[in-house]
Amino acid sequence: DYLKKLRKRDEELGSYLGTNCPHVEMLTETGKNRQILAGNTKDVFRLIQSIPSKNAEPFKRWLAEVGKERIDEIENPELAQERMKEIYSAKGYPKDWIDKRLRGIAIRQNLTDEWKERGIEEKRDFAILTAEISKATFGMTPTEYKEFKNLPKQSKANLRDHMNDLELIFTMLGERMTTELSQDEKPETFDKSKNVAKRGGKVAGNARLDAEKELGRPVTTRQNYLSITDKRKLPHRSKESSEK
Repeated sequence: DYLKKLRKRDEELGSYLGTNCPHVEMLTETGKNRQILAGNTKDVFRLIQSIPSKNAEPFKRWLAEVGKERIDEIENPELAQERMKEIYSAKGYPKDWIDKRLRGIAIRQNLTDEWKERGIEEKRDFAILTAEISKATFGMTPTEYKEFKNLPKQSKANLRDHMNDLELIFTMLGERMTTELSQDEKPETFDKSKNVAKRGGKVAGNARLDAEKELGRPVTTRQNYLSITDKRKLPHRSKESSEK
């Protein structure tokens, strides 16, 4: 078939597919299960680069353009911020929400940098510390929070893209407090960083409880961006109650 011809013509491609793209059993159009070569987005892009057909040329040019934009953004980070603003705006988010979301990204990056300073490098450890902050702030880990908002389990949906203004603000507070505490105390072990994360999140959690007392409603909401019927707007307030 065509893929076999490509692999013979491009030995590097053949080696790449053999190493990175396993055969996975899938249901075919005929209703039978067959072993099909499978790959992720990166693997598909690599495959496209080896297709000699003119039909693939527009896609190759697009990949080149995306690569150039990425290099430009590394040299000038402000370009990345502008691109993110455009993406969120195109999705229908209001400007003030976008500003908070981007500020939250910056605060999160500062926290990640601080954790790295403390010798934390593994993604798993980042996830554990993030879960501690979230649990102390909202009473839910990110995984539980995604379930609370009814986000698809198999999707790559970013929880924070489905938060309202207040949820974003308290997320920022928990992470900024954790950064400040870590910078002051310079924890030398993972367990100490974990304790700092709990305390940073607790500050935000206490502030959330005070806010809920004044508002007379929960800060957390089941509402997510997927469920909004008017895609041009993202409500800032919700009277939906959270189920603890």
